[in-house]
Amino acid sequence: MADLFQQNARGGKSRGDSKGKRGDYTAHDIEVLEGLEPVRRRPGMYIGGSDEAAMHHLIAEALDNAMDEAVAGHATTIEVNLGAGNEVMIRDNGRGIPIDPHPKFPKLSALEVIMTTLHSGGKFSGKVYQTSGGLHGVGISVVNALSSSLVVEVARDKKLWTQKFSRGKPKSKLTKGANVNRRGTTITFTPDTQIFGEDSRFKAANVYRMVRSKAYLFEGVKVRWSCDKSLLKGDDKTPAEEELHFANGLRDYLTHVLNGRQRLIEPFFAGAADLAEDAGRVEWAMCWPDDEQGFLNSYCNTVPTPEGGTHEQGLRTALLRGLKAYGEMTNTKGAGSISGEDVWGGACIMLSVFIKDPQFQGQTKEKLVSVQAARLVETVVKDNFDHWLSGDVANAKILLETALARANERARKKQDQDLSRKSATKKLRLPGKLADCTKTSPIGTELFIVEGDSAGGSAKQARRRETQAILPLRGKILNVASATDDKLRANQELQDLIEALGCGIRDRYNESKLRYERIIIMTDADVDGAHIASLLMTFFYREVRPLIENGHLYLAQPPLYRLSQRGTTAYAMDDAHKDELIKSTFDSRGKVDVSRFKGLGEMPPAQLKETTMDPARRTLLKVVLADASAKSEQRATANLVEQLMGRKPEERFKFIQERAKFAGDLDF
Repeated sequence: MADLFQQNARGGKSRGDSKGKRGDYTAHDIEVLEGLEPVRRRPGMYIGGSDEAAMHHLIAEALDNAMDEAVAGHATTIEVNLGAGNEVMIRDNGRGIPIDPHPKFPKLSALEVIMTTLHSGGKFSGKVYQTSGGLHGVGISVVNALSSSLVVEVARDKKLWTQKFSRGKPKSKLTKGANVNRRGTTITFTPDTQIFGEDSRFKAANVYRMVRSKAYLFEGVKVRWSCDKSLLKGDDKTPAEEELHFANGLRDYLTHVLNGRQRLIEPFFAGAADLAEDAGRVEWAMCWPDDEQGFLNSYCNTVPTPEGGTHEQGLRTALLRGLKAYGEMTNTKGAGSISGEDVWGGACIMLSVFIKDPQFQGQTKEKLVSVQAARLVETVVKDNFDHWLSGDVANAKILLETALARANERARKKQDQDLSRKSATKKLRLPGKLADCTKTSPIGTELFIVEGDSAGGSAKQARRRETQAILPLRGKILNVASATDDKLRANQELQDLIEALGCGIRDRYNESKLRYERIIIMTDADVDGAHIASLLMTFFYREVRPLIENGHLYLAQPPLYRLSQRGTTAYAMDDAHKDELIKSTFDSRGKVDVSRFKGLGEMPPAQLKETTMDPARRTLLKVVLADASAKSEQRATANLVEQLMGRKPEERFKFIQERAKFAGDLDF
């Protein structure tokens, strides 16, 4: 076996080849593919495959050449026609492919050299095209190689020149035709069914989208689209004819794609500028839609780069550094924690660069790898982004706050994931101060949230152990409407409450994991108690809103007064109720003893049970929200919560001023 291995490694005969012919490897086995034969043997190397999708790349190659003429300033109009027989015609009014003899091949015209030779063209030196999409000199020759028929017409010097090809080989000589009063190049071709299959056909909708995108990328060109109407059966969105011209370029594309969708901020961040070092030009347009269904489409020299590359890297870096710098300049807390995804995540972005000698990954040019592009794009875009943010403070604030909210949400999710990993194999951990009920099913159970350990002690003695749980909180909880997510996560009182509920918060709310059927806020019947109840309701509204929507939240109604007279006892909710009871319940000839409860902690457990916790005798107020279908009411509720509990004290002051007369009329 070792001898056999050594013999084969030296290229010798194997033992299975008795005559030595099948195993021989000689110069006769070396093939030299000439002309365009390599393209036909391995089309995937040049257009990514040999299927119907790859076939559409042929149009892109021919169209890119026409666009290069337009970008270079030599063409203003491009025509694209899709015929019934899978034939495509692309015409521009540029300079026209040269038809004079080629100096290296004097017996051939420059046109024939370009059409039949790989790596030939006018885009290598940079003298003819400052920027171009075709760089390797293979695009139009590949189209020729993979077409069963291709006709080139060149209008130069008021003469029309024509040459025909088939499968990469000339089928006629370059002939001079009639006089014409135009100029430019016309390519008409039909893809070869030997390569792509008998049933492969161009899709009118796909070609139209390609053509339309090219028109958006260069506002200086008009593209005339047409196709045979027989190709549009069942397609009512693709026009048979249309002239495409977009004066605002990429901004027009975003407007078209958004189609009325609401935006986080109305103005686009859009612009165009020359790159440093005379390296080319960059154009961009972006916006942030409310639904956060975004995309990033990038191009280099009008060629799509679906896999991104260094120009996208430069744009992203510019956006991140620009917004973080603005946050630091405005002393915004947490600006340093913003990541790139917080800034451009969900944004709709169009980016187009025109640079000299770009480097792509592969012939299909799906990814730009030019190292200098990242630095050049970042410098230009960041400078413009800085000016845009400084010039529109209101919208810059909205964008910054949105990015901060995303950063906080990302940090919260990470913390939750860490917590779930740590506790995945542990039993359910409940807050130490929670006196849980003994019933395991949530049906019929109640969680009383009370203020302070003193009230908690009375409530624990007054409760029904089977169905009523008690969670004491220490004083006034955090106002979540004006606090950051970091503060919410650091607040032990709220974390205890979240753990006791068990259902999660925000988008992780799970109704099936709610541990109690009713959540009852039980605070003192005074101003401080009302304030604590307001803070708790704000927490539930902001963080656990489905719990309110599904009817689980209640307010207990403890009495403020105890009235007694000769064995008759009654409880009054407030002063008005007290006066009413004195008149209606008690004998006016005797003295009524009135005692005011200082708080739930001062109320004996028996009285707390009798007045506030016993389901047979208590009064509960159910907390409800506006009808989910009434968006105006939802907005009104959200605005009220923000006005009374949000971060702007001036809004609360305004609310108080508007109701000052009402406050003055109260009898204290």
